[in-house]
Amino acid sequence: MTTRVRTRMAVMMLALLPWVAVATPTGREARAEERLERAEQRHRLRQVLELSDILDLDNAQALKLEETLQRFDERRRPLRKQVREAARILHRASRGDSEALAQVDAAALGAFEARERIAALDKELYLALAKTLPQEKRARLALALARSEGRQKMKREPGKDSLGRRGYDGGMH
Repeated sequence: MTTRVRTRMAVMMLALLPWVAVATPTGREARAEERLERAEQRHRLRQVLELSDILDLDNAQALKLEETLQRFDERRRPLRKQVREAARILHRASRGDSEALAQVDAAALGAFEARERIAALDKELYLALAKTLPQEKRARLALALARSEGRQKMKREPGKDSLGRRGYDGGMH
C-alpha cells in the first residue's frame, strides 16, 4: 500500500472511532451483561434440575423443559432490563438527581408495566409446561414455580436496595 492509501485509512479509522465506541458497550457494561447472562443460565439450570426432580421427568423431557424455559427467559430478558433501568432512575431521583427527577413517573409506570408483562409470561410459562401433565404434577409445577419466584425476591440481602447497594433499610424505620 502506498503512503497515501495508509493515510486515508488512518483518517477514516480515526473519524469512525467515536461511532464505534458509542455503538459497543463499555467494558463495565459488557461484564455486567455477561454476569447477568451467566446468572440467568445458572438459574435456568437449577430450575430444570428442580422441576425434573419434582415432576419425575426423563432426560428427553428435561431437555424439552430446558428449551421451553430458555425461550421464556429470552422473552423475559428485555423486561427485566426495563425494570432495572427504571430502578436506577428512581434511585437517582430519590437522591435528588435533577435529570432523573424529570423521569420519575415514566420510570415508575414503565417498571409496573414490565412487571405486569413478566407476570403474564410466568402464567404463560405455567400453561405451556402444564399442558401435557396430569393434575397432580400440575399442582407440583405450580408450587415449584411459586417457590422459585419467592426465592428470587428473597435473594436480596437485608439492608441492600434492589441494585444490591448497602445502606438501604427498605423503608422500615
